[in-house]
Order: sequence, then C-alpha cells, then structure tokens
Amino acid sequence: MTGTPIDDGFSADRLFNQGYSYTYDDVIFLPHYIDFPTDSVQLATKLTRSINLSIPCVASPMDTVTESSMAVAMAVLGGIGIIHSNNSPSDQAALVCSAKSRRIPFISDPIIMSPSDSIASVSDFASSPCILVTESGSAKSKLLGIVSRSDWAVLDDKEAKICHYMSHCSEMVPWNYDFEQVASFLAAKKLEYVPLVRNGVEVVDVVTAADVERIRAFPKLGMPSVGPDGEFLVGAAIGTREQDKERLEHLVKAGTNVIVLDSSQGNSIYQIEMIKYVKRLYPELDVIGGNVVTAYQAQNLIQAGVDGLRVGMGSGSICTTQEVCAVGRGQATAVYNVSSIAAQSGVPVIADGGISNSGHVIKALALGASTVMMGSFLAGSSEAPGAYEFKVRTGAAQIEGGIHGLVFSEKKSF
Repeated sequence: MTGTPIDDGFSADRLFNQGYSYTYDDVIFLPHYIDFPTDSVQLATKLTRSINLSIPCVASPMDTVTESSMAVAMAVLGGIGIIHSNNSPSDQAALVCSAKSRRIPFISDPIIMSPSDSIASVSDFASSPCILVTESGSAKSKLLGIVSRSDWAVLDDKEAKICHYMSHCSEMVPWNYDFEQVASFLAAKKLEYVPLVRNGVEVVDVVTAADVERIRAFPKLGMPSVGPDGEFLVGAAIGTREQDKERLEHLVKAGTNVIVLDSSQGNSIYQIEMIKYVKRLYPELDVIGGNVVTAYQAQNLIQAGVDGLRVGMGSGSICTTQEVCAVGRGQATAVYNVSSIAAQSGVPVIADGGISNSGHVIKALALGASTVMMGSFLAGSSEAPGAYEFKVRTGAAQIEGGIHGLVFSEKKSF
C-alpha cells in the first residue's frame, strides 16, 4: 500500500500514558493491511535471555496444570512447562527427571503389576492394551512379562495369579529411542505395542501402534524445545523461603533448565536475595522473577540479575491479590509498561494471567510480552494432573420409549 497512513485510533504509547489501567478486554486492535501468507509467520521467541522457544506458550506452575505429562507435551510443541512446587523437593525433582527422560511426545503412564497379583476385571487395563509385570509391581524393578487385554479376555480362570498366564516380554526398546525409532520398530516387528525400558530394568513408557497413528495425524509441529544435551527443556518453580534452597539443589541435580520464583508480589527483599543466591551458586541457571506490574518493580528485579520476568497481579483465574491485598493492575497496562522497561535490558517478559482465549494471547504479545503463561487455559486437558470422573444421569434422554441414563465424563484436576 502506498500513501500516508490515516491517523485513526490511539498508538500504544498514547493509550497507556493516560493514567488508566486497562485489562485485555478493555483494548482492541485496529486491523491493518495484510501482504504476507500465514505460513510466513514466525512464532519463535525467547523465554529468558538464553532460552529460545518455537512457540510463545508456557504452562503455569499450578498443581492442576503442570506435572511431567504437561511438561513433555509443551516441550514437544516448542513451548515449555513449569512444574509446580506444591509437593516435596524430591517429588518435584522426580517429576522433572520423568519429563526430561522422555524422547516421545507423550507419557503413557503404563499399568504395572507383580506376578502375585490378579486382574480383577477389564477395568484394570484402563485404556491400555496390556499390563506389564515386574518383580515388585513397580516401574523400577525388572520387567518379567506382559498380559494383553485380548489374552486375559479368553481366560477361563480370571482369578488366577498373573504369574500363571503372563507372556514373556521378548520385545522391548531402550528408553532413549525417539518417536520415529519406536514407530519403525513397531512397524518392522508388526507389533501392537512395545515397552520402553531403561538399563534393561526400569519401565519408562509403553508405545502402541495406535499412539503412532494418532501422533502422525497431528498437524505438522515446529521444532521441539530441547537443550544442548538433547533432552526436553523443563522448568520448575520454587519459593523464597530458606527451605527453598534445599528444593533448588534437588531441582538442579534433576537437570532443571530454568527456575521460576513463584510469588504474587515479586518486588521483595526475599525474592531479591533468592535471585542473588541462585545466580551466585548456579550462574549458568536462568532465573525468572516476579510477579510484577510496574516498571519500578521490574527494574529492581532486573538489577538483582533475573533472566526473565513474570507480569501480572490479580489477573489470573484464581488470583485474589487485588481483592485481598488491594494491589494490582490491569493486565494490558502491566504488560506494556513492564515490557517497555525490560526491553531496555534485553529481559524477556512472560504475560502471566488473564489468558482465556486466543485473542488475549495476541494482545499480550503485541503489547510487548515474549511469551504467555497459561493456567486455566490448559487445566482439565488430558495432559493436566487429575482423573476422569464418570457420572450417570438418569432420565436424561428417552430412547425408543424407554428412559436411559447418559454417561458423561469430564477431567477433574485435584
């Protein structure tokens, strides 16, 4: 297009310097002229000064959102998951290890029993085509055999112990096979499933031919988020208390790629001291500070040495900071003001909170954020922690003259 653009609407600088606090829903962008195809759009961005992502999406460190499965799923897509700290240091470190040990785009959570166990009903298989049998009934003991759903279905004595009818597991692959290697193995051997085993002992995953078909049907993905060692990038949250220093040590040993200091008010002496502590002990470990909503807050944390900032206070779906503490700021204004000051130091910003639709993602990025953190946006998905609840509602439908109950399922995060 040629000619001078017509002045219509407000520039960001003019809008956000009027003294008002705007949420995402308070602002709307004016459309412009399109002269490029959609496939030329590049979503690559920075999480921190040194960590690059293929997509600007971060899974929030909430116990209803991010554990190993979510961290793997986000890394496969080119984003990153931040594993929550509402657990013991060793448990959080184990979740980090679990995610980083994966080479396939999901965690299967295989069903494992011991030889002395019995399979009570077909529900013991859940959605898996098989049950693995190990010496102790745990994933960390030697794999002895396997029971397929189809073999169990034709058993005469279904109360028999597994050891009397399990099959020897003759086919398995190393845990560090990537997705294409596992898919090729299944195809070459014409198998329905195959276990992935670490050091010939510990069961890591089970991959089925159906899994391969499902993944292959996905839209073309971008580059996954992997570190120099080839492992998925995984983040973890800690607090600012003295005991969080022990948690930090566990997480560093587990291979955590980035630490997020999880606080609704990040501009405190406690967080500044923790930032300096982390950078002194582990200078190569990236630290994301926050949360902040003002340029002054951001500047304090930048001077302390953060590699990234979380922006948002009271804008999240379960955040009550504005109601309880009477502090906060509209998220659109917060993102714009903090991003403006952070850009001067080369510190990327995560827009944290208030993301409930794709339009909010666009607004956050356009206002200066490098990434967006998603909480409720991801909660309840297959990859989020929780279990499916099945409810039978009688009288919900009338079919062929009779009243029948309808079964509904929904993911509950606990």
